[in-house]
Amino acid sequence: MLYVAVSVVALGFLVALEIAARGYGVRGPITDQAREVVFAPKSGTVLYASMALMLVVLTWRQRFLAVGAAIGIDLVFWLVRWAVGAEMMYGNGALLVTLACAVLALTRRTGRERTLLLQGVGLALLLVTGRKTGYTWLLITSQTRPTVLDPYVAAADQALGNPSWVVGRIVEATGVVGFRVLEFVYIQLAVMAVVVALYQLRNVAAERRFPRHHIVRTFLAIGLLGPGIYMVFPVVGPIFAYGADGGQWALAELWPHTPPPVTVPQPMPFDEFTPRNCMPSLHTAWATAIFIHSRKAPAALRWAGTFWLIATLGATLGFGYHYGADIVAGVVFTLTIDLALRTLDRGRDRTAIALVAHGSAVFVALLLSYRFLSLEMAEHPWVFGPLVVLSMVSVVYGYVRITKRWERRAAAVPVPQPRREPQPELV
Repeated sequence: MLYVAVSVVALGFLVALEIAARGYGVRGPITDQAREVVFAPKSGTVLYASMALMLVVLTWRQRFLAVGAAIGIDLVFWLVRWAVGAEMMYGNGALLVTLACAVLALTRRTGRERTLLLQGVGLALLLVTGRKTGYTWLLITSQTRPTVLDPYVAAADQALGNPSWVVGRIVEATGVVGFRVLEFVYIQLAVMAVVVALYQLRNVAAERRFPRHHIVRTFLAIGLLGPGIYMVFPVVGPIFAYGADGGQWALAELWPHTPPPVTVPQPMPFDEFTPRNCMPSLHTAWATAIFIHSRKAPAALRWAGTFWLIATLGATLGFGYHYGADIVAGVVFTLTIDLALRTLDRGRDRTAIALVAHGSAVFVALLLSYRFLSLEMAEHPWVFGPLVVLSMVSVVYGYVRITKRWERRAAAVPVPQPRREPQPELV
């Protein structure tokens, strides 16, 4: 019943976004995704990464068959596109195999096996559809929010030392190599999340069930709630509001060499196509989710999760896409959501519920202070800067303390070992 209810709500949400996108003269997420069954996808890597999520419910033989079929279909599409001179891209095979598994689940599976396979297909489709939904959301933010609040966030960022300006100069000094590394990390964030998810879901095929909590749930919750805040607090980022990329709409070309002056902030008009997608930084939020969910993985994956978080912070700030205030809000946002999802699984835990309320209050307080106390924050950085950082640290500390307590309790509970079945003797 829960999965049916979630599916109905998701379908209604997609239909609403499709209608909204059509009203602005562009394709919505449903049409855009349906086109990728035949036409060249925007990202073949994401389609194969999403198919990999579905493969966790299959046996190794079925996985080899699915991957082989996807590659074979892509080769056929590639040859046809090359022959007719169409746009070259891969990924159709992965999408078609995922859809075929959905049909197989409905026609050839029953009971628990059908549910498990549909859950795997659902994870795969949620990843690809989530990206399409994000594109539509960004369009809606640019069309419905003619003014942005960048001057407020830039003033509040004075309390943090203007980190975007500092990191922007550092990235500029690293040259092409540093830029390309950060660009790769920034673009392939979803792929790294899939790698962590594959580790967490590695036993699904053997146990025939999904774990109670994994990174995909947090990822999707962040993507669902974050764009709504874009509508409440529209911000375009320093490279647009204070840099050359903003063109005639920029207040001045100051980023990254000259910090903005401290003046009374006012909402500023901006163009109709730049996304208002800064507050909070969802790239930071997703990178934080990758970091915390890779802590129980092998050393190589833990180091990769740490590197992805640090590099993502460097990219979001160093490319001028976000202010430091966005980063702080993104970290608080992620930890609160992840703890709320864990608390739902564990039942009534008063300490955890209190921390979820605390994280929510801190997040709201940060947004209100950025909006209504930004000038005071700029004029008294040695007061407000530590307060902002300490508010984030309080959520981080509470999250670590509660999750460590849960882990100790889980370790103290004896886990029954599976009974070995007698094996037939070889004849």
